[in-house]
Parts: sequence; C-alpha cells; structure tokens
Amino acid sequence: MSELRLSNDGLDEEIARAEVYGLLAQLYQAPPAPELLANLRVAATEAPVAGAFLEEPFRQLVGAARACSDDAVADEFEALFGGVGKPEVWAYGSHYLSGFLNDKPLVRLRSDLAALGLGRDESRAETEDHIAYLCEVMRYLIAGDDVAVANLTQQQRFFAAHLQPWVERLCEAIAAQPRAEFYRAVALFTHAFMNVEAQGFDLVE
Repeated sequence: MSELRLSNDGLDEEIARAEVYGLLAQLYQAPPAPELLANLRVAATEAPVAGAFLEEPFRQLVGAARACSDDAVADEFEALFGGVGKPEVWAYGSHYLSGFLNDKPLVRLRSDLAALGLGRDESRAETEDHIAYLCEVMRYLIAGDDVAVANLTQQQRFFAAHLQPWVERLCEAIAAQPRAEFYRAVALFTHAFMNVEAQGFDLVE
C-alpha cells in the first residue's frame, strides 16, 4: 500500500480515492496480509491539510493496526465474517437491502456490472454484492484506463445504487460487535470515507 494522500488537489485526490477503495477491498476480502498490516502501522497519519475529514478516522485505523497483532486481526476477521453457517456480520448488500442473500439487489447489480463490461471472478466464493467486490469496482471506475467506463458519472451512479443505500448499516453492525477491535476502526474509517464520497457526489449533481 502506498502512502495515503488525504489531499483535495485534483489528481492527488483521485489517486487517494482509488487507494482507499483498494485498501478497503483488501481489508474486507480476507484476513489482511502481514505486509498490508505492516504498511498500515508505519503509515503517515497527518493529512497535508490540517483537519481533513479522514485524518482522525485514519489515525484511529493506524492506531488499531499498531495495537493488534497479525494473528489477532486474522482471528477477529474470522470471528466477524467467517465461520460455519451464519456469520456475526454479513458483508453482502442484498442482506441489508432485502433481508436475503442472492436476492433482487444482486440481480440488479449484475445487470449494471454487465453494462460496465464487468463480471464475477469465478475463483472467488463471494457474490458480487460483497463489500470488497464493490470497493474494487469503485476503484476501477476511478483509476481504470477506459474513460467510457471509468468516469465520474459512472462512479456516482454505481455508488448511489450499490453502496450508499446500505454501507452505513454494515459499519454499524461491525462496530456493535463485542469482538470488533481492529475492525471497529475499519468500520469507522469506512463510514467516514463513504460520507465524504456521498458529499462529493452531491456537489457534482
């Protein structure tokens, strides 16, 4: 993970947004790799502009990474999102939008992904409405080379349809878990970042 730049300057801001989505995808996809946690522990926690919206949530995330061992983070991930049967926290949009997995919200998502020329990675067990997959899509829509797809209009549309309606409830569900320590900080950072994204998209309407 390269240094997170919490800047408001044009290209730097777009790079930072893509990096944050990439970071969140890695944190929610699987127990974080030791290298990722090591990078987090030495990350700069001061934004170029004092008081930047994400500065404090990111500082808390870095602090949580420093306070928890690699094994503790892996165990926490499995306790929250893994296990046999019903997990403590569902990371799928359909669960929050309809109360069921593999339901109509997933059908609509797959239609929108197909229109973007994107599809499911068959090597992954998760369906496309998993938070990690959706963050990867947003990263692509920001940093991808195909400007017909990777543009602000598509970012705004995808975010409003497939992340904004439920991601706050995911963050609340994680933060409410007694076992959540590192992932409580992840959830708080996710919530703060998604709020910044929503506000930014509101400004371009």
